[in-house]
Amino acid sequence: MFLLLIIAGLGVVTLLVITFAQHIRQYAAGGVCKSTARLDGKTVLITGANTGIGKETALEMAMRGARVIMACRDTAKGEDTAASILAAYPKADVEVRELDLADTCSIRAFAQKFLRDVNHLHILINNAGVMMCPYTKTVDGFEMHIGVNHLGHFLLTFLLIGLMKRSAPARIVVVSSLAHNFGWIRFHDLHSQGSYNSGLAYCQSKLANVLFAREAERRLKGSNVTVNSVHPGTVNSDLTRHSTLMTILFSVMSMFLKTPQEGAQTSIYCAVAEELHSISGKHFSDCAPAFVAPQGRSEDTARRLWDISCELLGIEWD
Repeated sequence: MFLLLIIAGLGVVTLLVITFAQHIRQYAAGGVCKSTARLDGKTVLITGANTGIGKETALEMAMRGARVIMACRDTAKGEDTAASILAAYPKADVEVRELDLADTCSIRAFAQKFLRDVNHLHILINNAGVMMCPYTKTVDGFEMHIGVNHLGHFLLTFLLIGLMKRSAPARIVVVSSLAHNFGWIRFHDLHSQGSYNSGLAYCQSKLANVLFAREAERRLKGSNVTVNSVHPGTVNSDLTRHSTLMTILFSVMSMFLKTPQEGAQTSIYCAVAEELHSISGKHFSDCAPAFVAPQGRSEDTARRLWDISCELLGIEWD
């Protein structure tokens, strides 16, 4: 009898765990893009499209009929990803182009060839990023987080914005993070030369993404080009590869994390949803408007960061 009670008890516990796990997964998955909008005849450019949410976003854009250009630092991995997209959706129109956001020469070369070969650009998804990497600098001497996550995409967008205006209506989606809440723009030490903390450097770069979207909205007003930032959620991807602790935590807590497909939903939503055709300068999470930290709403900080970014990159973007 005692053994039967133990077995029955274990059965109840197992049932509760399974039920609880299902609710956890449903909650962790977050919002889903419900738009069925087609993208036939549209051109989409996605940075960092060879893995994670970038890959899932590329697949979804291709399935909606878009010409998808995958901008990747590692073109070999990019080609493998493109092949997997074609295997999943044989009608996909995807191509891979080399882009290293840690090198402004690579960005300029990419843009020059892109403008020569491509007549329209309707959606730009600034998705690529680095997270909590050891202190390193880009080719141009920028701290890696601010250099890739913000300055690299800033320059890329600047170089392509003319084409986007001519292709309007057009949309820019900037992948930021909830981490922007913990970031501050350290104008006195933007490149962390005085002190460095990988987590804080990442948070600063994600705040820069939010500020970019808000300031770009002001400067692009009337152009019919919108720009919004997104928090994809906490996604179980290889973005944590530079942090052993984060990799372990993500492995242990995988049930509470989004899959890359789930994490891509808000980027997809901001790229295609009909109701967002005139919405710009906002921040989204789980396919809905999301909270922005006070430091991410500062117009003065956004303008100052814009001006410093132009100065660092040697460009004039009025």
